[in-house]
Formats: sequence, structure tokens, C-alpha cells
Amino acid sequence: MSRFAMLFPGQGAQSVGMLTELGQQHPAIDQTLDEASQVLGYDMAELVHRGPAETLDQTEYTQPALVASSVAVWRAWEAAGGTRPSFVAGHSLGEYSALVVAGSMDFADALRLTRLRGQAMQDAVAGGEGAMAAVIGLSDDDVRAACEEARAALSSQGLSVSAANFNAPKQVVIAGHAEAVEKASTLAKDKGAKMVKPLAVSVPSHCELMRPAADRLASHLQDIPLREPAIQVYHNIDARPRDDVEGIRRALVGQLAQSVQWAETIRTLVAKHCNVFVECGPGKVLSGLNKRIDKSIQSLPLADGLDAALQASAENDAS
Repeated sequence: MSRFAMLFPGQGAQSVGMLTELGQQHPAIDQTLDEASQVLGYDMAELVHRGPAETLDQTEYTQPALVASSVAVWRAWEAAGGTRPSFVAGHSLGEYSALVVAGSMDFADALRLTRLRGQAMQDAVAGGEGAMAAVIGLSDDDVRAACEEARAALSSQGLSVSAANFNAPKQVVIAGHAEAVEKASTLAKDKGAKMVKPLAVSVPSHCELMRPAADRLASHLQDIPLREPAIQVYHNIDARPRDDVEGIRRALVGQLAQSVQWAETIRTLVAKHCNVFVECGPGKVLSGLNKRIDKSIQSLPLADGLDAALQASAENDAS
């Protein structure tokens, strides 16, 4: 039996004007952005369509903007007759969009929570203290080894670095203290990395430096009503679904300071007989990663338009 999964992008997928073309074709886009404006108290449609980029790229604005954008695209998909996916997953921040679509979290709560998440992440690390870098061309084990060696070399200074995102084979992002990331980057090159690219981020996500943000998030999550998801949501921390709301809360908290197991998530869904992956949100980042994870699967970014994905999902239903 063939199935399809819907994937939701995380931070880095944003750009000014990211929903403008789709919004011209699908009224649900701007209706959803207007709803987000009412919840957050500022003009989300103006921010998404016209920026400025300096504001959109600030973490506390980026996170709710991407949730609003992904849910808007989902609603456009539904209005156009798109079917419900068998599974959903979100990359980092995208997990919140996935939970909204799965019926586990209310849209308004996801907006407020991701704004707070962004603020907590920004507050957790002083400017310039943290860093992230993409390591290309090394195995997961070699990247882990480079991070372990860097931590050992800098242990007297209390500096740390670790693998933050296992995005695809030989494509891993590391994060931590800036000096430790630099040391691990040098060691990764020594081990044969084809490229190590520093990332232009203000917050080192998914590492130990995010523990204070995770604690802050945990306290707020206790006040957010959650429900058992109507669609299985595969979580970043271990590529597994959860049915109980406390398990979902723990997964969201743990996600902030633990590695994103994205490649393993996609492999798990392929093993569940998913052969079509629909990227629901702005950009095509996840579709690009999918090609590196498994060339046999079909990835359809809705940013290119809904027609091809609607046809593919309809063919899936008929098969």
C-alpha cells in the first residue's frame, strides 16, 4: 500500500515574499496570515509579503512566521481538495506546524509558543557566544568524533560543541560555543570534510547551550492544551511518533537541546511505505535534503504550486 507524508520546514526557509504567488491563487493563505495577525498583534501578512528581511530574520518573528506560513499552505491544500497525509513530520521548528495539522495543538497556541521559543533561544546565549556550521562530506561518526575531540581539547574552558542536525548522508550541522565550533570545524577538515560552512545564525540551536531555553519552554508548555494527534507525527529527537500528550511535551522540550534526526525520520517513513513526500510551506529545503537521503522517493514542494502534488496524492490514493 502506498502512502504519502507531509513535511514542514524549519528556520532558514523564510524569505520576504515567500507566499506572495501562492497567496494570489489561494485565498486561504492571506486569511490564515490575517488570523495570525490577530493572535500576535502585528501584521503578519505585511511581514511575510514585504518584510523587512531584518525583522523577518529575527528569531522571535521568524518562528511564528514560518508556522503561520506552513499552516496557511496546508489550508490552501485542503481547500483545493488535497487529501490528508498518512504521516507528518517537521524539521525543528516545523514540528509545531506538523502538530497543528495533526490536530494536536491549536494554531493560536503554536503561534504564541513559537514566539516565546524564539525569544527564549535568543535570551539563552549572548551575541557572538554561539555558532553553527554545516559539515559536508563526512560520515555521522566522523562528525561526532570531531566534536568529541574539540570538547576534550577545550574542556578546561567549559566549551562545548555537538552535532545539531543530521540532515542527510554526509551533511551534518554542528553547534555550540563559537570557539568549540571553530575547533571542531578544523578537525572535520583534517578528517576529510569536503567543506565546512559557517552558518549565518544568531542562535546555536539543538545543543547544550539551549538548555535554559528548553527549561523556559517546558514551563510554558505545561499551560498549553494538547490532544492526541489525528495523524502520526514523527518527532525530531528519535524519528518516532507519540500518542500521549506528555510524551509530545517532552519531545518538544528535548528537541531544543538535542540533535534533529532528520535523515533517520525520512528513512523511517520510507520503511512505512511512503513513496511521496509533500513539502508544505515556503521553500524547497526539505525536498533537496530528501534527494540526498533517498533518490527513489518523490518530493513535491508546494512552493512550486499545488497542482503536481494534488495529482500525485490522488494517484497515491488510487494505488
